[in-house]
Amino acid sequence: IAFFQVYIIQVSVGNHQWTVKHRYSDFHDLHEKLVSEKKIDKNLLPPKKIIGKNSKSLVEKRQKELEIYLQTLLLKFPVTAPKVLSHFLHFHLYVS
Repeated sequence: IAFFQVYIIQVSVGNHQWTVKHRYSDFHDLHEKLVSEKKIDKNLLPPKKIIGKNSKSLVEKRQKELEIYLQTLLLKFPVTAPKVLSHFLHFHLYVS
């Protein structure tokens, strides 16, 4: 059985709050698109770690880092988030 970690991230926009669930590879794919399309700093995404990647403390640490990553992206695009980011955060389901 293949095991992979899913990160559950709380998203807040205005009065709306919801959660999204993504694997690290989803974050990586999002980041690659934003780096190429929007010139986001390529070092912004927390690095992929191999050793002990499923330990509880590392998972919690990475969860926080990924939340900060998304908050940073939202600060960079205060008016209109790029389509790829909006889709990643499921804006179309929650924000009208």
